[in-house]
Amino acid sequence: MDVGLINGLPGHPLFVHSSVVLVPLTALALLVCVLWPSAARRLSWVLPALGLVTLVLVVLTTESGEWLEERVQETALVEEHAEMGSELTPWVIALFVLTVAVWLLGRVGSRWDRDGGGAAGSSTEGGASVTARRAASVPVRVAVLVLALVVAVGAAVEVYRIGDSGAKAVWHGRFSTTGAGGGG
Repeated sequence: MDVGLINGLPGHPLFVHSSVVLVPLTALALLVCVLWPSAARRLSWVLPALGLVTLVLVVLTTESGEWLEERVQETALVEEHAEMGSELTPWVIALFVLTVAVWLLGRVGSRWDRDGGGAAGSSTEGGASVTARRAASVPVRVAVLVLALVVAVGAAVEVYRIGDSGAKAVWHGRFSTTGAGGGG
């Protein structure tokens, strides 16, 4: 599949718009699920699926951007944008990993709740209850929350920075601030 051209037009703008929407949406969904475990249980597999789709779209955006970079006039703004483009991938990988981790924590936590929280006489008194108890513990949840906040904010800021540099690369000097009629 050639991600450079879609229906005879550069694919990069299409992928960019998808990434610009999905990265912050995935970050927000991650934070909601970390703060409200019941939301993670309700979303179930949708959270890691959203993380995976976002990761794939960011990779496609980067690949199509590299394809387009080779076919447009080289300017300092284009070079700056191209250099920044690959900086989003590590953030989105971390976002995906955390969506999977939060999903797994939600599954383990709900299983622990459903089985009686490891109460005496419950079926979870063995090794499974130890894992569930640790996964549902406050320190683990706080650590995941801190990581999720750092990654969500980092990914959102990176999307903004890269998008801003891309907009400048495309539009710098190509429009009039006074309108088409030239009047003010």
